[in-house]
Amino acid sequence: GKPAFAEAVALGTACDYLSRLGMDVVAAREHVLTEHLWRRVSELPGATLYGPSPAEQPDRASLVCFNIEGCHANDLATIVDQDKGIAMRSGHHCTQPLHAELGITASARLSAYFYNTIEEIDAAVDALESTIAMMQGNDSDDA
Repeated sequence: GKPAFAEAVALGTACDYLSRLGMDVVAAREHVLTEHLWRRVSELPGATLYGPSPAEQPDRASLVCFNIEGCHANDLATIVDQDKGIAMRSGHHCTQPLHAELGITASARLSAYFYNTIEEIDAAVDALESTIAMMQGNDSDDA
């Protein structure tokens, strides 16, 4: 086979870009986004969040795994994607033993990186909120 030259060049370019930005700047931005994402998702009705909060572990990854009472994670992710155009993940996230230990069959996940904005996080959580209302029969969009 042929070596992955294009991929190697792209990786090098991405590393150069991040180095120019400064990983301390990237990390600081991620911390702000993580705190906002965690807070907004925790405010959703019936939300159970998994893992340490940003207050407990400031250097945690910029993502939130969660479940919403009465809503299957796969349904949430599918509807939010198809109806609202918001990409999110659902399922085991390659952590079946952890899910078994937690006694859950799946979880939903939203994540952010330094290039995301607070407004994008708000749009994602707002989309979740309206999807949850619709799934639980509390849809007020008809008003």
